[in-house]
Amino acid sequence: MTDSDAAEASETIDAIDSIEAALAEDRSALTEPEAKRLVADRGLSVPDGESVDSPDEAVEAAERIGYPVVAKVASPAVQHKSEWADGVGVAVGLEDAETVRTAASRILDAAADRDLEASVLVEEGVDLEAGLEVIVGGTRDPSFGPTVLVGLGGIAVEVLQDVSHRIAPVSTAEAVEMTRELEASPLFDGYRGSPAVDRTAVAEAVVTVGDLLVEREGVREVEVNPLLARSDDAVALDALVTLKDA
Repeated sequence: MTDSDAAEASETIDAIDSIEAALAEDRSALTEPEAKRLVADRGLSVPDGESVDSPDEAVEAAERIGYPVVAKVASPAVQHKSEWADGVGVAVGLEDAETVRTAASRILDAAADRDLEASVLVEEGVDLEAGLEVIVGGTRDPSFGPTVLVGLGGIAVEVLQDVSHRIAPVSTAEAVEMTRELEASPLFDGYRGSPAVDRTAVAEAVVTVGDLLVEREGVREVEVNPLLARSDDAVALDALVTLKDA
């Protein structure tokens, strides 16, 4: 086994341990960094990011990652970060040390005010205009077992309800067909001058979510929203993993 193989195996074990540790702590969800590491270990692309515990550490992380960056609250108790603490939970387009320090301070202060244990996730900023926002998700249905879905992401999934479902596991070919069943399917091929996006990369994300639910009994639901589908890849900008009752 090479050093890189050993490192990859160690990271996979750590990701699995995060599920077991969360269940042992009676947690109902992973933090966003934990969820992203879990899906990244299975091949999904995620933005470069670091979890920190102070404003100074946030600035140091931002300078290592490179501006612009995003700062988010990271806590298993916060699932809808953009709505948390009157919008404090997510700060985007941070261009310098001062804005990063301010955003991190607001997040940590709001968490302290609410008696909430939380850290700050500092991530590279990603241009949303460079692709199509998609949702990829899966849940453990009481009747059918693990199921997966794909649809338009962001708030569009709530408004349009344009999604396709399958029982997991699914193949890449089946997942590609799911994207073709969407009313929004033409957007994947480019629309009014916008570039086509990589359906196969989206399909592989669907396969990953389905396999995770099939293989990990402790996982109840997975949501990657948005998954930004671009011309040659797809990157998970947010990820939520909820767990079965311990």
